[in-house]
Amino acid sequence: MTHAVLTASRLLVAVAARSLAAVEDRVTVPQFRLLVVLSSHGDAKLVDLAEWLGVNPSTAMRMVDRLIAAGLAKRTINPDNRRETVLRLTPEGSRIVADVTARRRREIAGIVERLAPQQRTALVDALTAFTEAGGEAPAPAAYPLGWT
Repeated sequence: MTHAVLTASRLLVAVAARSLAAVEDRVTVPQFRLLVVLSSHGDAKLVDLAEWLGVNPSTAMRMVDRLIAAGLAKRTINPDNRRETVLRLTPEGSRIVADVTARRRREIAGIVERLAPQQRTALVDALTAFTEAGGEAPAPAAYPLGWT
């Protein structure tokens, strides 16, 4: 069982890496993950981003600063508390998430199409159970193949 999951994870990592190839000169894998988190959660405070990513706030701040410098994220005043700033994606940051996710979706769809219908159903059931057992929240409908 573990061998099968590790083998499948190698394929998924390869698909993810290929989907990022077109933007690798602009964002790193951890930065893309932050973009996906912002895309999934919407405007967020730095402390929340750090918690969702499982990193220290200082690490999250450095990542955010790089994304802001690249024009992919921006800081804005929190409309609910003007003493706070929140982070959000720029239109370009949203476009990158959408483009990478679309590439990943196309490649995975091509792989899944090669399975028999019964295998597809079994795969969905197995992956859903695996995801739940691992404590991963369901992917948002907008970007179901992103990294959060």
